[in-house]
Amino acid sequence: MLGRSCRVRLALAISSLLWPMQCICQPQTHSVLCSAGNGNFDAEFRTGVKVHVGAARRSESGTLASRACAAKLNWQKQELLVSASASQIDLDAFGADLGDGVPVAAFQIKRLDSDCCMDYGIYSLESPPRLLRTLTGGEFFSASDVDLDGRVQIWTGDAAAVDGFEKLSLSELDSAPTVVLRFDHGRLQDVSAEFQRHFDDEIARIRAAIRPQDLEDFKNSDGKLAQIPTPVSAELLHRLRMVKIKVLEIAWSYLYSGREQDAWLWLTQTWPSPDVDRIRAAIANVRTRGIHSQADVTSLGPSHGRKKHVHVFDAVSNSGPGTKLEVTPPQGILLQRPPMSEIQQQDPQGSELLLDIVVDRCGKVRSAMPAGKVKWADPDLINAALSWKFIPAFRDHQAVASHFRLAVSPRR
Repeated sequence: MLGRSCRVRLALAISSLLWPMQCICQPQTHSVLCSAGNGNFDAEFRTGVKVHVGAARRSESGTLASRACAAKLNWQKQELLVSASASQIDLDAFGADLGDGVPVAAFQIKRLDSDCCMDYGIYSLESPPRLLRTLTGGEFFSASDVDLDGRVQIWTGDAAAVDGFEKLSLSELDSAPTVVLRFDHGRLQDVSAEFQRHFDDEIARIRAAIRPQDLEDFKNSDGKLAQIPTPVSAELLHRLRMVKIKVLEIAWSYLYSGREQDAWLWLTQTWPSPDVDRIRAAIANVRTRGIHSQADVTSLGPSHGRKKHVHVFDAVSNSGPGTKLEVTPPQGILLQRPPMSEIQQQDPQGSELLLDIVVDRCGKVRSAMPAGKVKWADPDLINAALSWKFIPAFRDHQAVASHFRLAVSPRR
């Protein structure tokens, strides 16, 4: 159960099962279970291993030196401390199999407010639990089966590697270069090259935002934007800086998706010629020292075989009084909602909205849409639902993809 300051009633529209009260709070850019000591979550896995995320313990004086979060695993009166004190802690997955046949709890931890990045700790939920792997330097981690093909990936951004690159802060970038990882027989693979369509979408979006004149002005600069030959306005310098960022982001997208030659060709076409060799070496070095270096092997490119699709277990049409569900339904970890629209605020009854939701085997929402006839259909709520996290459905003790129906009230 997730305890926070705001509460709404959520009910699964399957049989007559009601969930415990869950919280839908206002969304942030990246939502986490506990931040600055606020927020908590407790759950128990079938093996008897319990997870707790919440405020850090008080010191001997009875006060906290800072508002901090902590996380731990408990079993048989024993305890495994995940983090005693951190600025932010999130439970990205609970009970999911990330590819090695072992149910895990995956925590992401931001140690200090000033840190650019998070660590990703993966713990076995077998009794006794143990730390399986730690990944470092990511902007934000998310384990999911994006294609519903039975293969789980861990998506993140190579934040630590690019923070400060060319004197650019992470906050100035649209996002850090995407890295996609997958476990296979105990080995961690960098499978970013298998998702070239994702990178192509990013490239197309970024390219559409570059004005030809701005790109030409940047090509006529020194690349470093440190020695401008003639006096320029602050506005022009800002535009050159923005173009430089976009050019870098496109080069990274090609490079991280396994298309090195395309990355260098793009730089040849868009970067100031005298500075191409320097920036090319610098960009290559970023990837070499980033999250890519933590992988055991690298996938060379997209697979061309026919993709399989996992069975999505239906907890809606196969439910009813006296009907035994073929799956244990998902349970909420973190559900957040946008502010109510004016129409919702004018509704004194606070009409509920039924959502049809498909959740993958990692508990991530793959689709969400209104079910049946509705009085209101808030697109912001639908978009927010796509970022919700659940403990996944289980069938025969295995995490599975599922389709279920959720009743959400727009009011607290």
